[in-house]
Amino acid sequence: AGRSDRSDGSSGKSSRVALRTMVNPEMVGISAANSTERSPMASTLHVVLYHPSRLPAVRYGGTERVVVWLARGLAELGHRVSLIAYPGSTVPEATLIPIAPREAMQPGGPDLTPLLPTGVDIVHAHVPLQRPPAVPFLWTFHGTGKPGRVFPASTIGLSADHAARHGLTRWVHNGLDPAEYRFRAEKGRRDLFLGRLHSVKGWRWAVEGARRAGRPLTVAGGWRPSLRPGLRFVGAVGGARKAELLAEARCLWMPAQWDEPFGLTTIEAMVSGTPVLGTRRGALPEIITPESGAMGDTLEELVALRPSLDRLDPAQVRENVLTRFTHLEMARGYLRVYEEIGDR
Repeated sequence: AGRSDRSDGSSGKSSRVALRTMVNPEMVGISAANSTERSPMASTLHVVLYHPSRLPAVRYGGTERVVVWLARGLAELGHRVSLIAYPGSTVPEATLIPIAPREAMQPGGPDLTPLLPTGVDIVHAHVPLQRPPAVPFLWTFHGTGKPGRVFPASTIGLSADHAARHGLTRWVHNGLDPAEYRFRAEKGRRDLFLGRLHSVKGWRWAVEGARRAGRPLTVAGGWRPSLRPGLRFVGAVGGARKAELLAEARCLWMPAQWDEPFGLTTIEAMVSGTPVLGTRRGALPEIITPESGAMGDTLEELVALRPSLDRLDPAQVRENVLTRFTHLEMARGYLRVYEEIGDR
């Protein structure tokens, strides 16, 4: 999947997407950080989002949450949103078009064209499709591809680094809805690691780094037996418990040992007023600023940097998300891509 030569499904253009192009065709990406001119949309669009899952996700599911936030952002900007997803999905901002899991999971993905309502301007999938629908089409690649994989021209990355590593010409940063998180200016005593307990996520670096820095650490996302004072494993978390941990933490350790396509946990911490201590891997240098965290290349550097995060202003940490990584900023970025594709 995703190796199709059918570039962008731009045959059968909708007249409603024949809008004035507001982006440079040679651009590499769209985000609040690199796009300052924002002309209003020329018309209301009807966008169909596709993700083969039941939305919203109950606990985990970064891609699923991004799809819901994108639907919300597009709707709040005045656009019509339909959502092709599993039966039982409940996204108030979108009209549900149910698709059975058996149909969605067929090899190469489903043919979405028979499911599309009239007047659709663009279809935006979040998984690859070997048979793009007969309307303007794009899909966001949320993962990491194997070396040598060739992506169709309709593919959108999650960051400049993600796009460069996969030979993509466009990217849009993820965004979140700040209303789903708690901001807390007065922090607790403990640092936090939040993520799967896989080596590429750097959880062992977080445990060892917090120990060397003399900081108590909560590890959320998995469980390991531990008798070490100050180290607490709390297992998988979501919802209110996750928001509470993010808001209380003095610092989020993000010592990624791989190239993060984006790093959603990073902006979840920041919007809660919690600074991030991360490695210079993948998209993290595009997200972490001196006002919202610090970065290093080695464990020793991270340990040395840890005290500096206590001097950061939680309100300024949060501001990095409010100005660059909200669901509205993500929606605006994708709208500019929609216009570019629709004007071809």
